[in-house]
Amino acid sequence: MREIVLDTETTGLDPFDKPAHRIVEIGAVELWNQVPTGQTYHQYIHPERDMPAEAFAVHGISEAFLADKPRFADIAQGFLAFIGDARLIIHNASFDMRFLNAELSWVGLPALQDDRALDTLMIARRRFPGSPASLDALCRRFGIDNSNRTLHGALLDSEILAEVYLELTGGRQADFGLGADQTQDRSRSATQAWRPQPRPAPLPQRLTDTERAAHAAMIAELGEGALWNKRG
Repeated sequence: MREIVLDTETTGLDPFDKPAHRIVEIGAVELWNQVPTGQTYHQYIHPERDMPAEAFAVHGISEAFLADKPRFADIAQGFLAFIGDARLIIHNASFDMRFLNAELSWVGLPALQDDRALDTLMIARRRFPGSPASLDALCRRFGIDNSNRTLHGALLDSEILAEVYLELTGGRQADFGLGADQTQDRSRSATQAWRPQPRPAPLPQRLTDTERAAHAAMIAELGEGALWNKRG
């Protein structure tokens, strides 16, 4: 099954404010049967408005940086082609879906159905009631390295969310290590080919003289007909 882990960055919290807040970045990661394929989508977008200081403090994307970037109308078809009909994996899905559908409506394209989105925030809250469920908190819980996440970024957050999603759903165990790289395969082959070498010196004898004499006496009592005296 194909899934797309997706994140957006925006100029604010509500696309229907006046003036409207807009998407400035989309990042997405493709999964196939819960295994990352290496295929990604990443696009910065000119928002056709200013960048509020509060939003810049979150993601660090400036008006100057976005000045030469395409408008949403220019990238909409390419974005829709990438996601296709895949299920969308989003943290706090209602936020991103509201923005995506607003942008699509403004360029005359059909909305994405809400039931296409699987909300990892809701999954985390059900699994760990009462515990923090932010992306950073889940990284700490699962031991996922997010040290590069000094600011929000759509593609980086999508890559991190893909790892969190696999931990939340148990998908990390789905291939039982069959997706291991060639380095791991070579290491495994080397381990299987290893054989123990002879000891450089024999271990010291642990039988006492008394035990050795008792054993010899027992063998003598059995006589020449004892099983271990027979050859061939």
